[in-house]
Amino acid sequence: MNDITTQFISRLRARDNDAWFELWEAFGPILGAQLSRWGRGRIGRETVQDLSQETMAALAGAIDRHDPNRGARFSTWLLAIARYTLGDELDRRSAQKRGEGRRTQSLDAAHSHASAGLTPSAIYEQEVFDAKVEAALREVEREVPFLEFEVFRLRILECRSGKEVAESLGTSQPTVSRKLASVREVLKERLRQTVARFSFTEEEIEELERNGLGDNPNQKEDRSFEDSLAEIYHRIAQRRVSLGFESELPSNPH
Repeated sequence: MNDITTQFISRLRARDNDAWFELWEAFGPILGAQLSRWGRGRIGRETVQDLSQETMAALAGAIDRHDPNRGARFSTWLLAIARYTLGDELDRRSAQKRGEGRRTQSLDAAHSHASAGLTPSAIYEQEVFDAKVEAALREVEREVPFLEFEVFRLRILECRSGKEVAESLGTSQPTVSRKLASVREVLKERLRQTVARFSFTEEEIEELERNGLGDNPNQKEDRSFEDSLAEIYHRIAQRRVSLGFESELPSNPH
């Protein structure tokens, strides 16, 4: 694991509340989406939220046992714990209907299942990557001046022209270009840091490049970077709407 990842896991194991909040903010909606797919209408939205929180609580109780050298991604282990949590809830409901006690499941079995080759869906893997990108966007929005992020939001996330952005904000197109370039550089660095923080294998680190968000120096590649980012952002926004969450960043109005 890289140093950033190691530090983050150390914070989780030390019960650092900020680290656990970062993890929940990034992956809570993803857990909810996966639990909803598994539930297939058998569980409501409030139950999905409760089970997502129970999954994180179970993770907190087991974090000391996570060993990335066993070959499972952290996100795969999290998925296995979520499946265990949902199965426990469905067993409880079934036992209530029958008027019987329910069998006790072992959380260790979830870890073993992940290490033995639990295969997440392509949808889940994409959602996990998108969650890392969304976390980086939140960090940049908090870090840069409001006007600079507004230029970035309008120009890239809402896909408006430089002229439209300049007119909307009462500034010039060269100023729009300068502010956009400034935010782009901050975002690239935050993407590297955020993906490293939440990634536990080299394969995950390389996902930036595979998703068109690698660090390229020329203007043509910057445009490709921005197009890829806009596509990911709109996918995030649509997913949050479908889950009943309001996106923290405005979605494309078109």
